[in-house]
Amino acid sequence: MKLILEQFEKSYSKYNQLLIAVSGGVDSMTLAAHKIFSQTKIYHAISPAVPDEATQRVKAYADKYAWHLVLINAGEFDDVTYVNNPVNRCFYCKKNLYQAISETENGVICSGANLDDLSDYRPGLDAAKLFQVEHPWIRLGVNKEKIRDLANYFGLSDIQDLPASPCLSSRVETGIRIIPETLSLISQCESAIKSMIDVDTVRCRVQKEKITIELDQITLEKLKDIERKNINSLALRLFGDDCSIASYKRGSAFLR
Repeated sequence: MKLILEQFEKSYSKYNQLLIAVSGGVDSMTLAAHKIFSQTKIYHAISPAVPDEATQRVKAYADKYAWHLVLINAGEFDDVTYVNNPVNRCFYCKKNLYQAISETENGVICSGANLDDLSDYRPGLDAAKLFQVEHPWIRLGVNKEKIRDLANYFGLSDIQDLPASPCLSSRVETGIRIIPETLSLISQCESAIKSMIDVDTVRCRVQKEKITIELDQITLEKLKDIERKNINSLALRLFGDDCSIASYKRGSAFLR
């Protein structure tokens, strides 16, 4: 761990100011927690696509660790291309985010992208190139597992095992317009299910023909009939339609 931190300091001490984009997930939160320079500012976007629990987590950490936190509106919902939800929607999300950060402050923008992200389709990384965004975890060869180890090393026990939770727009199938009201319903649905059953992973997928509730395999296998009925009733109340319940599949709303 000490070697990684030494490499981090060696690589980034030359910059006058770092602007760290924090989503509320373990990757960017751990990066922000290692705030070795007084000139570091933490940026978090307030958006219908960002789960409220993520925003509250960022605010709590800012208070606890005296972050210089800047809350911004990235303006992605004013971008028609983003709203139309193309296959590379994440490009437009990150483009708007980095544009908004760059317009507020001079400095080097940093993201929490890690080594594992390079093996996946990440159009947001293309947007990062437009603004010369730095990816410290990638530069230092750090993957998700190592980030969790670092979180433990820093004493961040409340986030070290935090499950992945992409933005709410990722629940909407490619080609379906991204509407704040829909994202609010998705958030309500997932929160309600978490309060109804003991679940590790839940996704409410809005698809062209149906609503699908995805649960981690262990939860799905032990799901009781009454719980299935309650979940379907919830979907019917929120979306006006029955839902199907399936095993969680990463990125299943993403159509290429």
